[in-house]
Amino acid sequence: MVERTVESYLEQLEYNYTFLGQERIPIDNVAPIDKGTSSHLSFCSSDKHEDIEAILNSNSGIILCKKSIVDVIRQKNKFISSNSSLPKLFVFVDNPRLVFIKIARLMKDHKDNRKGVSKLAIIADSAKIGRDCYLGDLAIVGEGCIVGDNTIIDSSIVLKNSIVGNNCTLQSGSIVGEDGFAFERDNNMNLEKFPHYGKVIIKNNVEIFANCSIARGSLTNTVIEEGTKIDALCHIAHNVHIGKNTQVTAGVVVGGSTIIGNNCWLGLNSTIKHKIKIGDNVIVGSGSSVIQNVEDKDIVAGNPAKSIKHKINISDDKLFLMGGQSNENRNEEHRQTFQKKDYSIKLKGLTYLYILIGTLLTTA
Repeated sequence: MVERTVESYLEQLEYNYTFLGQERIPIDNVAPIDKGTSSHLSFCSSDKHEDIEAILNSNSGIILCKKSIVDVIRQKNKFISSNSSLPKLFVFVDNPRLVFIKIARLMKDHKDNRKGVSKLAIIADSAKIGRDCYLGDLAIVGEGCIVGDNTIIDSSIVLKNSIVGNNCTLQSGSIVGEDGFAFERDNNMNLEKFPHYGKVIIKNNVEIFANCSIARGSLTNTVIEEGTKIDALCHIAHNVHIGKNTQVTAGVVVGGSTIIGNNCWLGLNSTIKHKIKIGDNVIVGSGSSVIQNVEDKDIVAGNPAKSIKHKINISDDKLFLMGGQSNENRNEEHRQTFQKKDYSIKLKGLTYLYILIGTLLTTA
């Protein structure tokens, strides 16, 4: 029988870690830190005082913590241990949440292994379906569509004018590949629809959650690059290009012909105007309305959205999760910006001094 301890899982994952407490505690489940029992695995990614207290007071037997708090936990745990009979193991790693996800997957086998085609699915004669795919009830795969290997097309999906890569998941209710919204008025003010000849190209390892709408391109393609995740109820307009490993959270609307970079985070219910460019590693705050280009590694929020990069205090964990950023990088960029401003001020001061000296010499 395979040993179900945190040590055995960490050995499989080849992570560096430090232990404090009773080792080889069997794990039978996972749980939030405030609801666990002696055989549960929990985690906490924060190093705030109140969260450290929650770690120490938790009944979970195994807790994944940040390496930065090992000394604090060691000191405080001396008192806690002497007043508790519960076995407990603290495991210190660089990224507790990521390690928790990896272990939970090993424990629960979260991989969706569904394969086959429902009798209620509709597949066009010219469509091509890869190996080991799953098509749910009432899924429709239209003429000329291509679906890669190990991809899940869930129930009530409409797929038209699209190419979907390998290992993708499209959740129920999404519509992919319909025409986008584009019109031109004639002299009589009638609306003439712009033709759509493009496709939707979805690269490998993309996940599209329930009830999304992704329009086909007009003269070019709409492209979702590898590893990107699009949450429920999002609308992606025609000709949009979204980079790799970007997270588009629920309710986001992206206007036509907009380019979004790699490793971005678009917050809940944010709106991205058409025909603008969002750089790499950008974070867009919830409810924001972005109406102009955004540079790489910027953080914007508001209506209209403006840069708030040097005005906020977000933990490194969240910055890395959302946009691949760190406070260290932000501080360095801020220092360079300050130096440039300081140099500019000095240069202007010297210019005024030269003008003043020239004026004095002229009048003398």
